[in-house]
Amino acid sequence: MFYHSKELQFKARVSKPDPRFARLLLEQFGGGNGELKAAMQYFVQAFACHNPYPDKYDMLMDIATEELGHLEIVGATIQMLLAGVNGNLKDAAERNDVFGEGISKDDFIHSAFSVNPQFGVLTGGGPRLTDSNGVPWQGSYVNANSDLTVDLRSDIAAESRAKIVYEYLMQFTDDKDVLATLNFLMTREVAHFQQFEAALDTIQPNFPPGVLQSDPATAISTPTTRWARMPAGRGTKAKAPAWAKSGCMSKIRASRYSKPTGSPNSNRRAHPARRLRCAARTRSSASSAAAKSARLRRRKTSSGASTIRRTRKRPGASRSDRIDATAGLQVRAPRGNSGAFILFSMYFAAKTRKY
Repeated sequence: MFYHSKELQFKARVSKPDPRFARLLLEQFGGGNGELKAAMQYFVQAFACHNPYPDKYDMLMDIATEELGHLEIVGATIQMLLAGVNGNLKDAAERNDVFGEGISKDDFIHSAFSVNPQFGVLTGGGPRLTDSNGVPWQGSYVNANSDLTVDLRSDIAAESRAKIVYEYLMQFTDDKDVLATLNFLMTREVAHFQQFEAALDTIQPNFPPGVLQSDPATAISTPTTRWARMPAGRGTKAKAPAWAKSGCMSKIRASRYSKPTGSPNSNRRAHPARRLRCAARTRSSASSAAAKSARLRRRKTSSGASTIRRTRKRPGASRSDRIDATAGLQVRAPRGNSGAFILFSMYFAAKTRKY
């Protein structure tokens, strides 16, 4: 059962009312990183670990109870910052103790309600279970997965976010009493962070979560790592390591197989992951090369005096080179009886064009 002490964990005070900062502080009352979210999250998570981890159950319940106390501190601070808005708004305007001297009654009412109209028309000067923009609190803020290692990591992240929100809030007020309250709450978030971190360390192994383990063949790559299928140590000039001889998905570091060769184009080499081909692709490339060689052999002339090639005109072609614009063929004629050779070559090209 819960026991409620009448005294706050920290004696909250404010130096003067400040409805503007009260609206910002609602973020820690009913926001996605607020105290109610933390209390409900730890409370729900505790039930799943009652039997396997009874000590962690007690820890989660204790911290959830403390978060409810922090929620009370935040709510009391918001109410004190709204002093003059709750109950005696017009009388407070007569005293001029909220926004300073020289402010009229109408200006005071307008200023108080323009900050957050809900303070006046819904809560009567008290906090409302919303964030600073008026978005209502919702149960989807709570993260509970029934796996303690996952939940503890969620709790560590939640305490980190709550700590940084308090740090941001401290930049928007110069009230020393409010700053002392925020500093206390921020320090307790750090203490909870350390408790959750220590609890996670007592569970070994704590990663990966769940019962099923990950497949070691598909490990996570680092930014300097690439993946490629290496067929039995082929595809590199360097000696393949033992794990690369199995032909499975292998982890190839770019710096290991991209050694400079001293050639002018050594810096323009393809990435190792593209140069490593599988066995099927290598056989396909070999058959393509054989077919290409057969086509080139069929194009050779019977006398071997010249070779007819389908190509573009070279920039440094000699005068003996002739271009057949119709066929798109370049014929290199030998010295001597060039005219007869050109006619024979054009006739032969027309006969063999289908190749």
